[in-house]
Amino acid sequence: MDNKKERIIHAAMDVFTEKGLEKTKVSDIVKKAGIAQGTFYIYFSSKLSVIPSIAEVMVEKTLNEIIKKVNKNDPFSDQMKEVIDVAFSVTKEYRQIFALVYAGLASTDYLQEWEALYSQYYTWMSRFLSQAKEAGTLRQNLDPDQTAVLLIDLIESAAEQTFLYSHGDKDMEAIKKKEVWEFSMYGLGVKLNHKEQ
Repeated sequence: MDNKKERIIHAAMDVFTEKGLEKTKVSDIVKKAGIAQGTFYIYFSSKLSVIPSIAEVMVEKTLNEIIKKVNKNDPFSDQMKEVIDVAFSVTKEYRQIFALVYAGLASTDYLQEWEALYSQYYTWMSRFLSQAKEAGTLRQNLDPDQTAVLLIDLIESAAEQTFLYSHGDKDMEAIKKKEVWEFSMYGLGVKLNHKEQ
């Protein structure tokens, strides 16, 4: 990504977090980014047009963390726990940014870009599921592409409910993660031994 564009995106994240979506002006973003206002308009048409790029940064951050944390040598059920843990921890750490992204996307015409923003995450999850299916760990009639989208939506929705729409207490976080994991294992057709349940 272009250095100036990246500076604008990160400045927008900071300013939106500090001032909120409504009160932020393009002039605040460019001041924080240390660029001329005209430069902003080379990359973005308005302050809201930065939102999909912020969403893309958050998706990349989540996926990079998952790739770093998931140990391919662990059993699939443990790998799935890691995926869920990472999604929850990134959402928790960046809850204000996620709240802004959803508010911004809802108030603009960028919702149709959602699929494109998530494409690399969906692709990774689909490959992850395909490998487990080929290894005989998942049910054989599973559609990895469609299930990848459903699974990511489930995990992210549960994480958002925990941290964006409530206070995210430790008990609720643990319960939601456990339920998402068990629901996933059941839906994917993973046979668990009694120790894992």
